[in-house]
Amino acid sequence: MQTWTSSADVVVVGYGGAGVVAALAARESEADVVALDRYLGGGATALSGGIVYAGGGTWVQRAAGVDDDIDGMMAYLRAEVGDVVSESTLRRFCEGSPAMIDWLSGHGVPFEASLCPFKTSYPTDDYYLYFSGSENAGAFRDLTPPRQRGHRAHGRGVSGKKLFGPLADSAARRGVRVQTGTRITGLVEEDGRVVGVEGTTLAAAPEAVRRRFAALARVSAKPGVYHQGLRNTVQAMLDRIERRHGKPVRIEARSGVIVTTGGFIANGEMVARHAPRYPWSEGLPLGTAADDGSGIAMAEKVGAATGRMDSLSTWRFIAPPSAYYGGIVVDVSGRRMVDESRYGAALGAAIAAAPQHRAWLLLDADTVAEGREQIGGQSVWFQRMQAEWLARVGSVTAGTIGEAAAKAGIDSAALRDTVDAHNRAIEGGRPDPLGKPDGIRRPIRTGPFTLLDISFKSRVTYPMPMLTLGGLRVDEESGAVLTGSGAAIPGLFAAGRAAVGVCSNSYVSGLSLADCVFSGRRAGAHAVLSVAAEGAS
Repeated sequence: MQTWTSSADVVVVGYGGAGVVAALAARESEADVVALDRYLGGGATALSGGIVYAGGGTWVQRAAGVDDDIDGMMAYLRAEVGDVVSESTLRRFCEGSPAMIDWLSGHGVPFEASLCPFKTSYPTDDYYLYFSGSENAGAFRDLTPPRQRGHRAHGRGVSGKKLFGPLADSAARRGVRVQTGTRITGLVEEDGRVVGVEGTTLAAAPEAVRRRFAALARVSAKPGVYHQGLRNTVQAMLDRIERRHGKPVRIEARSGVIVTTGGFIANGEMVARHAPRYPWSEGLPLGTAADDGSGIAMAEKVGAATGRMDSLSTWRFIAPPSAYYGGIVVDVSGRRMVDESRYGAALGAAIAAAPQHRAWLLLDADTVAEGREQIGGQSVWFQRMQAEWLARVGSVTAGTIGEAAAKAGIDSAALRDTVDAHNRAIEGGRPDPLGKPDGIRRPIRTGPFTLLDISFKSRVTYPMPMLTLGGLRVDEESGAVLTGSGAAIPGLFAAGRAAVGVCSNSYVSGLSLADCVFSGRRAGAHAVLSVAAEGAS
């Protein structure tokens, strides 16, 4: 017999984007739901830009005059994400996309049909629907007409809180019981079934202690996400509070446990073990301190299998200003690396694979001048800061390409050959060898020439954000966690970045949050049904 401190039909471990969606989905079946979070809830979702990748004719697209369809969305995503999920799962994801935006809107998430007129990594506060991936890059626009599918939650600055906040409010109104300051350290099994969780909680700690914990947790999340030294210091304080004031807790899950604890980007040792080619210490781990892989590790202890654990997304954005897409990106040997119009994760992947993780963006004087004119109207504050830092500190400029290359430590002759080949292809009307669309290409002719250092290295003012994409293997119909043999672990489900999903092979902006909604709703619905389904079988 197990001794429980409390119980619920469904226990959700981790209360970020996937967690709140899973809790809401379980409540739709009138299940009693308790959601647990080590910190304050929100997770990486609340820190994010609040972009949801959706298409196929959402109400936002229709209001903006964007004529999209399911087949077009499917064609693009199949090329982008590869075989990470089955054809039928990807089709369900695409076909359910308009209804997903309706569901989010119904829970209070604000969207707006203001179409961004320029290509960017993140739109200004004037625009909330944009090309958030590589839809209009050369390799993809030939497959299907490009359509704007980046749905930004409406709100100034970065909009993640405008996505999580309304969902959390809706969950509270619908009776989801949320317990923060609760660290789950293990899953409880009985006769081969996961029947609950155990850990420690600060629920009974003095109010002053809980206030201090909450204040420190906010600092750890932000600004701690931008400064790992600060986060580490604050985390030591949080750990001490948990050790001193945490009380044991064991919570029964009568129907199912859903793991939505995020990925493992905050765990440098785990990243090094699974993805050694990525210099974790040089990037910006994008998430909270709770993205430490603990949920994945807990599930592994009860026999869960993992997948795509070597898959990380590293982002290097060169725009705004959009004029910079006309430059060319080269490595230390002077060779061009990628279609510069691709989404920043494609460029980040190319830099991660480049010699010494080094890369530069070559611009001529005309492009630099055009970029200066654009930066004010196309940028939010952090984009403006990055562009200005690159122009003032992270660049070299010289009268000739050879001189600029020598200053940057690039093979001068090879870079000159690369530029000549690039210019001749444009003059001769030949397609770009890496697929850049003709409308973005421009010859590099007018000096002085500038090389912007976009290498993979630690810089507070121009960080390389990175997040993990792999996690627990799940059944694509139900979200049930699988063993190495492919069998479902009774009573255990996973969603979001704790699980393999639509974006676990390749990432574009908004795809992770969309997968959190897709997989969270799936897990929440099936966790309620799990006991009855097992009895029927």
